[in-house]
Amino acid sequence: MSLSSKKGKIRGSTGSSGSHGSADLKIPTDKKHKAKAIQEAIRSDPPDIANLRRLAISDGGLLRDDLRRKAWPKLMNVNVFEIPPKPANIKAHRDYRQVVLDVERSMRRFPTNMKEEQRLRLQDQLVDIILRVLVRHPELHYYQGYHDICVTFLLVVGEDLAFAIMDKLSEYHLRDFMDESMDRTRHILGYLMPIVGKAHPELREFLERSDVGTIFALSWLITWYGHVLTDIRHIVRLYDFFLACHPLMPIYLAAQIVLYRSEDILRVDCEMTMVHHTLSRLPEDLPFEHLVSRAGDLFIQYPPSMLAKEAELEFLSSTTISCYKDFEMATNQKPDTVLRRRRRFGNGTAQNGDVKTVQLRKPTNLALKFAVWAISASLGAAALAVVNVVNEWF
Repeated sequence: MSLSSKKGKIRGSTGSSGSHGSADLKIPTDKKHKAKAIQEAIRSDPPDIANLRRLAISDGGLLRDDLRRKAWPKLMNVNVFEIPPKPANIKAHRDYRQVVLDVERSMRRFPTNMKEEQRLRLQDQLVDIILRVLVRHPELHYYQGYHDICVTFLLVVGEDLAFAIMDKLSEYHLRDFMDESMDRTRHILGYLMPIVGKAHPELREFLERSDVGTIFALSWLITWYGHVLTDIRHIVRLYDFFLACHPLMPIYLAAQIVLYRSEDILRVDCEMTMVHHTLSRLPEDLPFEHLVSRAGDLFIQYPPSMLAKEAELEFLSSTTISCYKDFEMATNQKPDTVLRRRRRFGNGTAQNGDVKTVQLRKPTNLALKFAVWAISASLGAAALAVVNVVNEWF
């Protein structure tokens, strides 16, 4: 069934961005009231997706896994009552053996105190989730790292909902990673240096002089940081953020991590191996709320449309971003508007304190400063597209 033929059914399944009068309300600052606001946004008829996005992005995200189990499907417009059944032929898929091998090596992604019997059962479910998506979408190609995203959803929402969410993500946010080649993945990585350069020209010049490239951020991007972070609390917090935002937000977060670590980077010798060694090891004590907030600032001030020429890209070659337009139209979700209001009313997340920051340019218009961290119909897909690279990076 084509996407266009599903539109009526999708709209009725989980609601729209909503017009519940919540757009101008401030985010509750204490966890008890915020949890109540999350529950109210979920229970609203139709669900108040605009407010749910604001809550997912704001300080602390969706707070708890029991709330995520209800909120994440809403954010991805999953109809929990119409999840396709497991196909009978998953072992015949071309990627079955590779999936099994990767899942067998994924023990570190499960809680250390989990009983072996339970872990083995979950690993079997993880294989099934991945193959269900691949069988349902034969045009998609498995990549190593995909299982790191799947396991996070499995641990939080269970097998069927994890499959349903991954099914949507694979069509939209992760689509470019699932091509037969890595060309479009390289296109997305191509945004990293232009973003860094806008905020910190000296740092970009140093990185380019070192010839470090962008490969250090590949595992961050294609696993949604699940492979490189050890604390599940940090991982699910980032997933709250990514699910509520534009598909390119993971690369903006990567840029913000590089900017946050600018002092450490500039202290090492300007030589590829030294710089790569510094960048590829993420500190355990990264201030994630601060990084989330600043990544949103970067997206607002330096949107993909501004960076496309610098990144030697052309519009509309990214399946991820161009297909996200279809997702937005089908779900009637306009999260960019949500984030404009969020920043206008001062619902930031991180305090300056002793956190290292890079000064971003001051927007000329406060309303414009509140432009989205997530894609919006008002901007359109063309203005936010990831596109073809003219020259090969690798």
